[in-house]
Amino acid sequence: MLALQTPPAIEAPAPAQARHWDLTVGLINATVQLDQPTGAETRTVGTGFLIDAPRPDGTPRVVMVTAGHVLEKMPDPDMRVGWRIAMPDGSWKFDPQPLEIRNEAGTPLWTTLEGRDVAVMEVEAPEAFAKAAIPLAWLADADSFETLDVGPGDELLALGFPRGLSSNRAGFPILRVGRVASYPLAPVSAFPTFLMDFTVFPGNSGGPIFWTPTARRRPGTTEPDHPFIAGMLSQEVIVGTERLELGVVVQAQYIRDAIALLDKPKAP
Repeated sequence: MLALQTPPAIEAPAPAQARHWDLTVGLINATVQLDQPTGAETRTVGTGFLIDAPRPDGTPRVVMVTAGHVLEKMPDPDMRVGWRIAMPDGSWKFDPQPLEIRNEAGTPLWTTLEGRDVAVMEVEAPEAFAKAAIPLAWLADADSFETLDVGPGDELLALGFPRGLSSNRAGFPILRVGRVASYPLAPVSAFPTFLMDFTVFPGNSGGPIFWTPTARRRPGTTEPDHPFIAGMLSQEVIVGTERLELGVVVQAQYIRDAIALLDKPKAP
């Protein structure tokens, strides 16, 4: 999605494990701004987040997740990833670095899932970010919404860079909250996306949508015993020229499916 301003940014991740892991802070640390200049004062901006997805043989691998259309709208071979560096005095240094997204022939280097606005690619992340990558197991799967009784009215949290803005000069993504606005949500095969009631801006695309105990649930439902990533923000809902203040979220199972494609042999 598009944004018109280029604010400074900065940050660094801190890994966390354990059952009561604070997924909010964990995902803030693992979420980065993606951008590519399109003119003197304009740029294409999106959001990406990092998943720790080891290869089938167990070797480590960090995968960046974002919306497919974010990368498709970037025509140049490189985009910038907003890495952040922690400084000894407690401050942060914004250190955006180029990442190749197309080869010399113009072929995309990311992998997409047909019919779903999800793009994934393996990246060489700075060590601190590699450690902050979210374990693959924290992504909801095809059965999670039924098992965890996720339904309309439940609150979910979202991270992103609306119109290219950060939450402060340190470059942290902006945290938002909304409610599930769809019913039913399962089975995933029949309902691959769901609606979330919150205002979406250009730059939010590709951001994680997730649940932690800080988010409210419907009365009478049981709170899950751990946080989880419910999906990825794909787009906003617009009818004609009217913005309905609804976001379209791709269910997390399709992020899992896209990552699984990385391990399949490439067609010649």
